[in-house]
Amino acid sequence: QSLWKSGPQTPYLPSVGWSETSAWFTTLSRDQQALELWRVSDGLATSIHRETDPAWVDCGIGLPQLALNDVLVTSTVGQTRSVFINGVKVPFEDGHIQDVLSYSEHGLVFSAYTKPWNLVIYKFQNNEITLLSDSDGWATGVFDGDYALISQSRADAQPRYLVKYQQQVVFEVANNAEVPSLNVKLNYLEVTERQLPVVILWPEDDAYANKKLPVIVNIYGGPHHSEVIAARQSFYDDQWFSNQGFCVVVIDNAGTPGKGPAWEREVLHDLSDVVLKDQVAALNEIFKRFPARIDSSNVGIAGWSFGGYLSALAVFDRPDIYKAAWAGAPVTDWVLYDTAYTERYLSDPRKYPEVYKANSLIERASKLQRPLTLIHGLADDNVLAAHSLQLSRALLANGKAHNFLPLAGVSHMTPQEDITKNLMVLMLDFFKTHLIADEI
Repeated sequence: QSLWKSGPQTPYLPSVGWSETSAWFTTLSRDQQALELWRVSDGLATSIHRETDPAWVDCGIGLPQLALNDVLVTSTVGQTRSVFINGVKVPFEDGHIQDVLSYSEHGLVFSAYTKPWNLVIYKFQNNEITLLSDSDGWATGVFDGDYALISQSRADAQPRYLVKYQQQVVFEVANNAEVPSLNVKLNYLEVTERQLPVVILWPEDDAYANKKLPVIVNIYGGPHHSEVIAARQSFYDDQWFSNQGFCVVVIDNAGTPGKGPAWEREVLHDLSDVVLKDQVAALNEIFKRFPARIDSSNVGIAGWSFGGYLSALAVFDRPDIYKAAWAGAPVTDWVLYDTAYTERYLSDPRKYPEVYKANSLIERASKLQRPLTLIHGLADDNVLAAHSLQLSRALLANGKAHNFLPLAGVSHMTPQEDITKNLMVLMLDFFKTHLIADEI
């Protein structure tokens, strides 16, 4: 604080960095609409760059930063994100830049979506852009000069872990993870005029080919996270559920990455209506495309965390579409959730109480008319158990029957193997009970 005590009083310190020539940090205003980059020299901090955005400034993308020899790397957002090196734009036009992963004298490394489910890694050096990963699939990595360790996933294969020097593979790290016996088959679509990303999973057993199947929507739907990705290993649970006699559908909606900053900002002050509208529109299009294979009168929805919130929201607001919901660790009142995360999208609750009311599940408790199961770890330090406890109390006060499964000693992501396995079995029984899944 003493370094910039004459500067603006801002509550957030998003990033700190240094090189052989510079030390720097960024500060962010509480409304997250103004970010400032400060250079540190001789014990003093000087503001050298400022960004503003009427929604929020993206500060988790590796930018802005002050690199070696005081090179300033920044970005601007519109329908897509542009990156600048000392004010000169990086000439990338083949997708949506997501993150800057590294910058050094060896060049700029960044990830970009070439399709909503493909995350690709590129390098910009000597005014040329080259691929470091496959041209499709889902790639992440760490970088040091001309060396890279890249995790390369694909929709049709197990992930590979490659050490590269420049663009050449010099070593492959052995993947000793056990491979499930499930034959995951991912069917990717873009539906409606909004080109919503979708992946559909059908049962492996051909005996289901001529049956109209009930649907389970596996949802997350929250900002800055994609579920529809080209990574086979992310869908084993979905394939297992599908093999029990369901069509499993995964849909990414407004606010998720892959379609540009403007798309992400559609959820400003609205984490409910605009998201659910996309989910329902995508489902209706899928019903039209597969009328002989999908029983559109039997649709369930399941999710965890933000997905738990949306699962409960779905049966509150659209009981005409969703017949049952399995909601794990849901945020039920956004006033109770992490300040920085929530205010990025819903702003200050003191200034916008009506926004928080409109996005609350507690306020919807009287509307429930479909089966709903709440699951919550009592040791959850992310979405506190108070969320589900308060929703359960509100439902009871309104005379609304529901199930509530508290998990003693369990944190947010249920890391215990036996609990995860048994929750899958309980969820299967829940949907077989309420969605009339046929046995072979």
